[in-house]
Amino acid sequence: MTGNIIIQGGRQHNLKNVDLTLPRHQLVIITGLSGSGKSSLAFDTIYAEGQRRYVASLSVYARQFLERLDKPDVDFIDGLSPAIAIEQKSADHNPRSTVGTVTEIYDYLRLLFARTGTPHCPKCGLPVQAVSIDTMVDEITALEPGRRIVIMAPILPETDEGWADCVARLMRQGFARVCLDGMHLEINAAIELLAQKKPSEVEVVIDRLITKPSLKNRLADSLELAAAQGNGTAMVEVDGDTVLTFSDAPVCAHCQTAMPEITPALFSFNAPQGACKHCNGLGTVDQFDPDRIVPNRSLSLREGAVEVWSGRNSLYFVDFLDAFTRAFQTDIYTPFNELPADFIHAIFWGTGDVKIPFKGTIDGPQQEPAPFEGLVPLLEKQWVQSVSAKTKKMLKRYLHPQSCPLCDGHRLNPTARSVLINARGIHEVAGMTINKMRRFLHDAEWEKQRESVARPILTAIDQRLAFLENVGLDYLNLARPARTLSGGESQRIRMATQIGSRLSGVLYVLDEPSIGLHPKDNIKLLQTLKEMRNLGNTVLVVEHDLETIRAADWVVDMGPGGGVHGGEVLYSGPPDAIDQHPESLTGQYLSGKRIIEIPAHRREGNSRQIVISGAVQNNLKEIDVTFPLGCLIGVTGVSGSGKSSLVIETLYPHLKQRLHQSLAPAGRCRQIEGASHIDRVINIDQTAIGRTPRSNPATYTGIFSIIRDLFAKTPDARAKGYRPGRFSFNAKGGRCEACRGDGIIKVAMHFLPDVFVTCELCKGKRYNRETLGIRYKGLSIADVLNMTIAQALLFFKAVPAIRAKLQTLCDVGLEYVQLGQPSTTLSGGEAQRVKLSRELGKNSTGNTLYILDEPTTGLHVEDVVKLLSVLNRLVEDGNSVIIIEHNLDVIKSADYLIDLGPEGGNGGGEVVGCGTPEELALNKKSHTGRYLNSVLIA
Repeated sequence: MTGNIIIQGGRQHNLKNVDLTLPRHQLVIITGLSGSGKSSLAFDTIYAEGQRRYVASLSVYARQFLERLDKPDVDFIDGLSPAIAIEQKSADHNPRSTVGTVTEIYDYLRLLFARTGTPHCPKCGLPVQAVSIDTMVDEITALEPGRRIVIMAPILPETDEGWADCVARLMRQGFARVCLDGMHLEINAAIELLAQKKPSEVEVVIDRLITKPSLKNRLADSLELAAAQGNGTAMVEVDGDTVLTFSDAPVCAHCQTAMPEITPALFSFNAPQGACKHCNGLGTVDQFDPDRIVPNRSLSLREGAVEVWSGRNSLYFVDFLDAFTRAFQTDIYTPFNELPADFIHAIFWGTGDVKIPFKGTIDGPQQEPAPFEGLVPLLEKQWVQSVSAKTKKMLKRYLHPQSCPLCDGHRLNPTARSVLINARGIHEVAGMTINKMRRFLHDAEWEKQRESVARPILTAIDQRLAFLENVGLDYLNLARPARTLSGGESQRIRMATQIGSRLSGVLYVLDEPSIGLHPKDNIKLLQTLKEMRNLGNTVLVVEHDLETIRAADWVVDMGPGGGVHGGEVLYSGPPDAIDQHPESLTGQYLSGKRIIEIPAHRREGNSRQIVISGAVQNNLKEIDVTFPLGCLIGVTGVSGSGKSSLVIETLYPHLKQRLHQSLAPAGRCRQIEGASHIDRVINIDQTAIGRTPRSNPATYTGIFSIIRDLFAKTPDARAKGYRPGRFSFNAKGGRCEACRGDGIIKVAMHFLPDVFVTCELCKGKRYNRETLGIRYKGLSIADVLNMTIAQALLFFKAVPAIRAKLQTLCDVGLEYVQLGQPSTTLSGGEAQRVKLSRELGKNSTGNTLYILDEPTTGLHVEDVVKLLSVLNRLVEDGNSVIIIEHNLDVIKSADYLIDLGPEGGNGGGEVVGCGTPEELALNKKSHTGRYLNSVLIA
């Protein structure tokens, strides 16, 4: 194997016969404009071939269980190692996956608690430990000499055996005395008494002694016999008063609760031994949510505040509401959020013994007044009793996962939660932040014997926790559901896991690991990447962050443009020489020849504002936040400081409920004021614009409908009676039926990768011959779909409706994307910009609030310039824009900043500072302000 990775003739996607040599065992950055071919080179060529070759080396049996990869379109690749991709995607959508299970740290934690934890009774909280016979003897002989003791064993009748028969059996075995409910009796007298009444407790007397040192052997024999008769439990009555209870099995001495065997499986919420019986280890149960039943609390009962009562106008129902409200001294016209607390409770949970003075129900008459059962119990009853799918679907709208009332969201059963280390259960330790958990385990005190068992487990846990800290995730906890992690957090967790595996000789391919990372944590990321390299690995990173590029050993700059204008290697070499290449925009930004200018002035807004009071979602600490409208607002702060909790989970769903009657749950806060100042709220996120390859930019933006209308209006189409539906590849008639409009046909190859071949009938054009025969300006519908946005803009320049939509796509930097490019092939950043362009294409009312979460994902610095231009255009039209962002170029361009922190997790959730970027830069408490200082110096 050579010391380099050699690629010759790379033509995957838009790569133009690329020849490239990359050094092995180095940190290599691949950068360039959006769509320039970075991912095509790194993931679809280098990683795909490395992974394919490794899988091909395995047995046929093993290959059928692994991902099947096609051979990339490349002539020759040499110097590859087995490849591992760490991409920007959520770690796991499984509701059972947590940070602890994904990183495997929780497995070590389960082992630690199973081997060194102290069981406590889940009922009374006392320590529960098995006691040996020797320990029992030592404790009794430690009593003062001369104490009168009675050794007994608790007994129970066998199946189909009464108490009298049980005691008679003991008499046949040679026992002479028993204790009935604390009263010592000869065994014959006890049998007579048991014939008359049933006791609550019966113990058989094994021996009676007076304590002295020479009785150890006899005491041991008696206790052993007592444990045998009492199923492991022996009782010692001292001086007819105190009773000591011993057990050679883990049984609570106070309440006799037995503990199961303590194994790692007991602490797994994915195993029946450990999972909470009520929620089956999920930590949540679906319950009817009052916030969904009454989504808009500003409405009155008469205006339909209660969603399930909306549309009811019968006489009985109106009379019922009148009587119900009179009973609580209010009326049906009072806004729901102003109703008395006891009345709101009665609506949801019932009136108890209070009867409504109205001879009727919601649905009809009844004989006499009766209590109201409450909406939640009524809906629960209807959910259980209904067999109608339609009714179930309607009721499901009001269900929302709530924390399990039995385990309080901790997923484990009471027995698992009652095993403690230093007075903390495994659920409490898993709920600590990474840095707090490290300190707890480091400071924990151990018995000498248990310390030797705990030490190797603690070392393994501490190493993995340290890796998570080093990638800036110290604010997370092991109990955090994996599906709630951002793409950047998931990627960094996988990075930490790979470092913990200590592999060498591997090719790691990463996709923008700096996404979601505050500038203060960048140094930790770079150290992690270099550590992966220093282990003897080749680290290949697709990245736009200039600081990361400067720290690389080797840089590959792709370009010069995107799509058909990209796919070429502009520069390959050390980062300090890239600025010498005239066509490299990356080099110009690295050298400072190009910069994103600081705005000449900051907009002050339109004097209106939205105010959130008392926000407490996740780690938010009852904060009050003001969003001035009519300007570009940046929400900043370190990772985990509460930005998404404030904007995405609290502000957006509350506004959506009020403006669009949404039933989506909203984060907790005291109140939100100012919603009336806007008429729409739009969250432009990075989710895919479609779930299938049939969705594409043309269909999503509505361009395709207009194009189909144009083709249907051509003379040939009108002569043949073709309507617009004829030109859809999703419907029968115009599409190719051999491939059903896909253009390709999948051929299953069993243990080999599935082969996708171009449809022989339509040659990949997706339409049948008759449809393709219809031409608009000399081009078929398939030819139009294969155009890039830039090409289509020139082609349809005479069609205003299409030209406007295409222009907005170009404005957001997507001129290189094809009209018919499948949505599944678009990156998160590209999907977000397609959504943004669709909103730009709509008629603006000037009162819309746009929310964007890290819109710079996947964007080169040059693309960020275009993005800022679009966002400023929205604001200039009178709208308001809120962006959650770490990119300093975007932050410095905002009109107003809201900085959260000061740290992440429990150390965050507070407002560190608000104001213009210049004002925040003076805030010594703000990490963001400290880094803003360096970019605001003009």
